[in-house]
Amino acid sequence: MKLCDLHTHSIYSDGTSTPEELILLAKQAGLCAIALTDHNTVSGIAPFLQAAKDSGILAVPGIEVSSDYLGNELHIVGLFKTLEHLDAVEQYVADYLVRKEQSNVELCQNLCAAGYEICYEKIKAATPDGTVNRALIAAELMRCGYVQSIKEAFSSLLSKKGGYYHEPQKPAALKVIPKLLEFGAVPILAHPFLSLDEAQLRTFLPLAKKAGLVGMETDYSTFDAQTTAQAHDLAKEHGLLPGGGSDYHGTNKPDIRIGCGKGTLAVPFAYYENLMK
Repeated sequence: MKLCDLHTHSIYSDGTSTPEELILLAKQAGLCAIALTDHNTVSGIAPFLQAAKDSGILAVPGIEVSSDYLGNELHIVGLFKTLEHLDAVEQYVADYLVRKEQSNVELCQNLCAAGYEICYEKIKAATPDGTVNRALIAAELMRCGYVQSIKEAFSSLLSKKGGYYHEPQKPAALKVIPKLLEFGAVPILAHPFLSLDEAQLRTFLPLAKKAGLVGMETDYSTFDAQTTAQAHDLAKEHGLLPGGGSDYHGTNKPDIRIGCGKGTLAVPFAYYENLMK
């Protein structure tokens, strides 16, 4: 069966692989296609597409936009059918990125004041385009020995309940979806169940479908067979196409591999074909 991976991250957001390395990893995994969906940026798309030339791998340009729905953070993946609006995409996410940076600077300052000696400027300097998010701060906390894993950092020091982190205002999910359509992208709800339970999804999905949502990730690295079946049922019930991906982040998520996630993920290439129709 021909396979793809429609959800991966590079060093241009919070991954540790370059866009060029993603193509090599996709080839090694025997994939037909791979999408680069960095958080709130399309900066890595140019080198990603260049690396894919003559590789035999279909490189799918994308983005994963952070959004808000009733106080819950939802991620909307957009797979671009055209590249003509990429400058407009960067302008669209610019305001949020400014608020996000202010939030991250404040987070690092609060952590330093509490005795956790990390430097925001050092973290920022290590990224290719200066984009920092909490995953990179978590990785620095782990490198310094303050936590044992990124997961531990998010559940403690970087949690909203920890008192150090104050969440920046995000664009509304129901406005992000039609905006992605305007930019020539296919909007897909990333990893359902990670932010909303089934009851909340049953309320959100009809509204999202009306706003232009095309698909939902039904196949995802951390989903067991029951959750995958549940996601497929919800997608079918609401007229959404199935999608999926590993959410690969390199060594920042060491148990997740491109194409197969934790070892059982297998996203049919037909998902990509159907979504892009």
